[in-house]
Amino acid sequence: MTAKKNTRQFKAEISQLLDIITHSIYTNREIFLRELVSNASDALDKLRFLQSSGSAVAAPDTALEIRITPDEEARTLTITDTGIGMTSDELIKNIGTIAHSGSAEFMKQATEAEATDPKAGLDGIIGRFGVGFYSVFMVADEVSITTRAAAEDATPVRWTSSGTGSYTLEDLDEDHPRGTTIAITLKEDAKEYATTDRLRDIIRAHSNFISFPILLAGERINTTPALWREPKFKITTEQYADFYKFLTYDSKAPFEHLHIAVDAPVQFTSLLFIPDAPSANFFQDPDNYGLDLYVRRVLITRSHKELLPQYLGFLSGLVDTEDLPLNLSRETLQENLLISKIKQTIIKQALAMLHKMAEDKERYDTFWQNHGQVFKLGYSDYVNREKFAELLRFNSSTCEDSKGLISLAEYKERAKDGQKAVYYISGPSREAIRLSPHLEIFTQRGIEVLYCSEPADEFILDSLHKYGDLDLTPAEKADPADLEQFPLVDGVDKDAPEELDADNVTAFETMLSAAKDILGDKVEAVRVSRRLKGSPACLVSPDGGLSSQMHKYMQIMTKDNTPPIKVMELNRDHPLVRTLLRIHKSDADDAFFKTSVEQLYESALLLDGYLNDPHALVARVNSLLENASNWYAEIKHL
Repeated sequence: MTAKKNTRQFKAEISQLLDIITHSIYTNREIFLRELVSNASDALDKLRFLQSSGSAVAAPDTALEIRITPDEEARTLTITDTGIGMTSDELIKNIGTIAHSGSAEFMKQATEAEATDPKAGLDGIIGRFGVGFYSVFMVADEVSITTRAAAEDATPVRWTSSGTGSYTLEDLDEDHPRGTTIAITLKEDAKEYATTDRLRDIIRAHSNFISFPILLAGERINTTPALWREPKFKITTEQYADFYKFLTYDSKAPFEHLHIAVDAPVQFTSLLFIPDAPSANFFQDPDNYGLDLYVRRVLITRSHKELLPQYLGFLSGLVDTEDLPLNLSRETLQENLLISKIKQTIIKQALAMLHKMAEDKERYDTFWQNHGQVFKLGYSDYVNREKFAELLRFNSSTCEDSKGLISLAEYKERAKDGQKAVYYISGPSREAIRLSPHLEIFTQRGIEVLYCSEPADEFILDSLHKYGDLDLTPAEKADPADLEQFPLVDGVDKDAPEELDADNVTAFETMLSAAKDILGDKVEAVRVSRRLKGSPACLVSPDGGLSSQMHKYMQIMTKDNTPPIKVMELNRDHPLVRTLLRIHKSDADDAFFKTSVEQLYESALLLDGYLNDPHALVARVNSLLENASNWYAEIKHL
């Protein structure tokens, strides 16, 4: 029997919203369960607060829990909580108004989309705008809410609607326990939501960390606690590892974890993990990173990129905040000032963790081998430039092999008195770099050079520009005058040839001019080198020009394979060059001299990675070998 029953119309905006939901198809209909479970959790929280404040409530010993009961055969789903419940007036207010859930913006965009295409534009809008209780009508033919407020003398109330513009409200004479029961008759195409397995998956995905027990067909589903909410001193390393494995499905324990609890400027907790191995898919899918965002233990969005810069994309984990509304649109979420503040705090804490880790060189080197390639993407973070620079690691000329790593601080500490720059050189590998003629003057003077064998390295150092009071300078652009102030390494120059006399110096200048005429516009100039020791020639970027590696990156972007016009330098002390000087002095038009100059130029191009067509070079080498072998055979048989 009922004491009172009446039918009411929804407000106009609610009717419009329900019409859109009822007559449209969405890809993420499952979020209705997240919304209803979240509402139930809020009701339990409010009841617990009343009890803690000393207020009298009906059935105070009733367990605080959420029960979900599906009936696949009847195509029904029932969700019951033992929370604070609602009165008749509260039902009208809470279910009969759009309020502040973001639904108004949802309606605006949904209406605009529907005007263009009744279905195509609506797909996924529910996922972008939480519409709270109303999302149930995506899956329901009819919904009834039976609720009793927590007051001991409260009267049970039942609300019923098919989502077509009106609802029925009844005051019940029959007894009903404290709390709320939502009974849903599912649509034919939504009967999957009456199956236990489907419901279990949804709850674990969205509501697994709700603090109250969620019982599905009598079995508790949310058994994993929200570890980030626990005091740090109570959590063991094993518990962190187990939670990480649960969260990421990784079989290995994390390399490191970071537990953050912040009250200001925004209140949030976060649990971050560094995996023990690099992500194999990061560079194939560079947008696939981010942290899971929770609001009061309820999952809002997975892998939210706005919480993390790309260079910290190796981190996995979550953020949970009390300060965001549960039903916040994704568009608003991206622009939300609180999200930006959370991000800055996470960056600060993560960099501090890495700085502390760096105190253990062996451990940090392991981190760098796994995640250094991703971390290098932080060269554009100008706010944290100094902290970023301190955490960089490079192989260098002082390392025993390619696995060795040093920091910029270590380089600076070893730099020579009066040294003005941190020098670096780029190449495809350590082995290739060590053969570069540009290293020779540094080897002569015992000056350390960073080896940059990854594409990002040169961008990083070029972007940083300076480290402390030292310029970051490509080795090929170093001024030999800056290096010649440092003494030669003991014994390195003991076999140096005799200095050229004045006549030969003049003849050498004439030869340089002749070499420029032979090469023409291929080079900007040909000059004597002050940087070479063991190589006869090299190519040098003109003053103010790009380094070789940077120029190659530009070529990739512009798809231009034309070799750059550089300065060719000849080593006046090299035996081959001195022989060429003798030949040129004897016969300025000698064909062998011309062929040798072209060969030296293309060999230098080859070393710098610019030679596009090696056929002419190979033919020339064969010709030179033929002439040389004839000469050698004649000498050998004298």
